[in-house]
Amino acid sequence: MKTSLILLLLTVQLVPLAGAQTKNASASGLATNRVQVATGQLEGATAPSGIHEFKGVPFAAPPVGPLRWRAPQPVQKWTGVRQAKQFGPRAMQLALFGDMNFRSNGVSEDCLYLNVWTPAKSGQEKLPVLVYFYGGGFVAGDGSEPRYDGESMAKRGIVAVTVNYRLGVFGFLAHPELTKESPNKASGNYGFLDQSAALRWVQQNIAAFGGDPKRVTIAGESAGSMSVSAQMVSPLSKNLFAGAIGESGSMLNTGFGPLPLAEGEKNGVAFATTQGATSLAALRAIPAQQLLEASSKPGVPRFAPTVDGYFFTQTPTATVAAGQQAHVPLLVGWNSQEMGYQALLGQDAPTPENFRKAVTKLYGDKAEEVLKLYPATTAQEAEQAATDLAGDRFIAYSTWKWADAHSQTGGQPVYRYLYSRPRPAMTPEMGNATAGLAGGVVKQPESAPKAPPARGAVHSAEIEYALGNLATNKVYAWTPDDYKVSDTMQRYFTNFIKTGNPNGSGLPTWPVATGAQVPVMHIDVNTRVEPDPHRARYEYLDKLATK
Repeated sequence: MKTSLILLLLTVQLVPLAGAQTKNASASGLATNRVQVATGQLEGATAPSGIHEFKGVPFAAPPVGPLRWRAPQPVQKWTGVRQAKQFGPRAMQLALFGDMNFRSNGVSEDCLYLNVWTPAKSGQEKLPVLVYFYGGGFVAGDGSEPRYDGESMAKRGIVAVTVNYRLGVFGFLAHPELTKESPNKASGNYGFLDQSAALRWVQQNIAAFGGDPKRVTIAGESAGSMSVSAQMVSPLSKNLFAGAIGESGSMLNTGFGPLPLAEGEKNGVAFATTQGATSLAALRAIPAQQLLEASSKPGVPRFAPTVDGYFFTQTPTATVAAGQQAHVPLLVGWNSQEMGYQALLGQDAPTPENFRKAVTKLYGDKAEEVLKLYPATTAQEAEQAATDLAGDRFIAYSTWKWADAHSQTGGQPVYRYLYSRPRPAMTPEMGNATAGLAGGVVKQPESAPKAPPARGAVHSAEIEYALGNLATNKVYAWTPDDYKVSDTMQRYFTNFIKTGNPNGSGLPTWPVATGAQVPVMHIDVNTRVEPDPHRARYEYLDKLATK
């Protein structure tokens, strides 16, 4: 299992619109769906709920041509009124995770856009702000997905923002020539630099939408959660927000990286060679779709983040151990079934014998210690133990490491959760389908065996609940209990975004995660606090990871 420029926070006043000379006139921009940002005037739309929506707002120049594989550059100012009523294009990606139900305007390298939902009537309200990064393994995802829609959060008094960032080979390719041409002598991490640029945009412009730049919370799920942890440890970003929410994922002791820069560069050279590109100019001349398809072929190494000396000055784990991360409150957790037992056992049946065989293959002479922490004496126990170990190896352990380390060195409260509400059955209209790992849906032939129901909350299952977007997901037959769980989780998130503390009237009290028996909020129909029963296994995995 596997930063150094500190940017000043910028705040801006709402700029009066053309011809508006009085304070009242400047405050009326949102009422007419027009706002003035640093680069020009935007016109959005108003939803039937009264929430103002601004979609496809550019926060950086299109990273195309000579700007491919460069840090995001400033947006060119425009004249007149720019329409902000349609989601911009999503980052270059293949359809990897089933139907993610994008609402974006196609796929393009020209993808650096964000979206804003605000309940504010004027630019004077100073409302708390949520900036959400999508998941998708750093190879898929988009800020237009309905599960991330900001209207529901806006109805609860929050200015919600979703952000696009570059993915895959476009977002994380490192190469010696890229390092050489960079003024920062760094390459890779362009996706993270996009997110950082978006956070600077928010600092400069969110007041025009009624948001308070001093009360920004960043959040995300899976790769989005890893992104939150990355922004927390980067000197480029760590002073650009006041709180953080992580759902299933971190960059601490994870197999997702970051790699040493030299290793990332080596991978980049190897990829360029497969494309016959002997120079950076040749690599930049390759059409985007061709690069995307070539980088997605079997056997091509994943383009991982790098310790580039600029965005990351050292590994995230080392930064947090030294207490050099953003000192902000953190709400963080994971789901009860992050991965299926098949990830560990393959096609083998979940029996004690097969579980032992798999653990022995993975851990060698440490197998007996692992088996004590994940006991399996019956087939039922073996299935649960394999599910738990697969989920821990995939994402739960690294998320635990982030929570535990930040609670020791961050100087701010950490609130931990375990989300365990299984999704309900799919609607009959879905036919024979299974849930994809990143939240999409994979259609199966009617003749194929039906997948067994999930034993717990699978990876990404909580997103619609947390952001209040169950009703827009037509895949599942949501029940009153699902809406109850969603209301509880969304209220916790809303309180945290507003105050840095999830607690509030009518909710079970959520204590800070401290002490030997770390309290964990179990979010389900019966939401309640329980001590962490699995600390020993995470400490053991931590010992293995840090040797």
